[in-house]
Amino acid sequence: MQDLTLHILPGEIYGLLGANGAGKTTVINIICNLLQADSGEVKIGDRAVSDATKKIIGIVPQENLLYKTLTCTENLNFFAQLYGISVKQRKQQIQSCLAAVNLLDWAKTPVDKLSGGMKRRLNMAIALVHQPKLVILDEPTTGLDVEARYEIWDLILQLQRQGTTILLTTHLLEEAERLCHRIGILKNGQIVAEGSLAQLRQYISAEEIIIVQTDEAEKAIARAIELGFNYRYYGRDLAFWLPESLDLKEIISLFEGIPLNAISRQPVRLEYIYLEVTKSVASG
Repeated sequence: MQDLTLHILPGEIYGLLGANGAGKTTVINIICNLLQADSGEVKIGDRAVSDATKKIIGIVPQENLLYKTLTCTENLNFFAQLYGISVKQRKQQIQSCLAAVNLLDWAKTPVDKLSGGMKRRLNMAIALVHQPKLVILDEPTTGLDVEARYEIWDLILQLQRQGTTILLTTHLLEEAERLCHRIGILKNGQIVAEGSLAQLRQYISAEEIIIVQTDEAEKAIARAIELGFNYRYYGRDLAFWLPESLDLKEIISLFEGIPLNAISRQPVRLEYIYLEVTKSVASG
């Protein structure tokens, strides 16, 4: 990892994206003071990262760290003790955290009786029990069903509205699109693109992307090049970048004489931006 610069603004949700091995876990470990950077500095607010700053960071790791035979309240009580929270404050804070993640009705329920989504929410409550300034969510919805994922998304947005700063890593690009104010794309230990979704769209010179199915791909590509359209293969999907939005009849007329079995119109999504920035697609 070299020359990594990462600036997360107070109160924002910052998404850190990258393939496995890109360096996301290393970044998290350095922020949490579990690894020492070879050079440079890391600050949370105006404080350099140290053992002391661990108390202002909450982390929800990829795997839930819960004691299965303990209840929700007992799990929170244990972690609150580790942070040195007083008995009086502990009780109030546990209730507040359970309420924040909608688990008050399951306060006395053992963890092994909870659903996957509930366990994830409890893990988030644990990350909040000491009232951190920065919360790190490492793939918070991986493995959850759609309903549980929406619950976690709502909770993340609620935390942000309350002023919590959030660093989110995810492989679900829809998740980053929905939640993040700014996104950094990490490759080989470096941020290769950063900004809001609107700013990142500048990496693709298109107003719209069309995915076509045709038995004569080479002819379609040649026509697209004549028209000044860039093309990409996203997996097996052949895509053309349109510099302006056109109605379906116009698109079909531009490819007259070339059989198009199907056309799918797509906005410029984060998925396409990510692939472009990391150069993972065949292009022309």
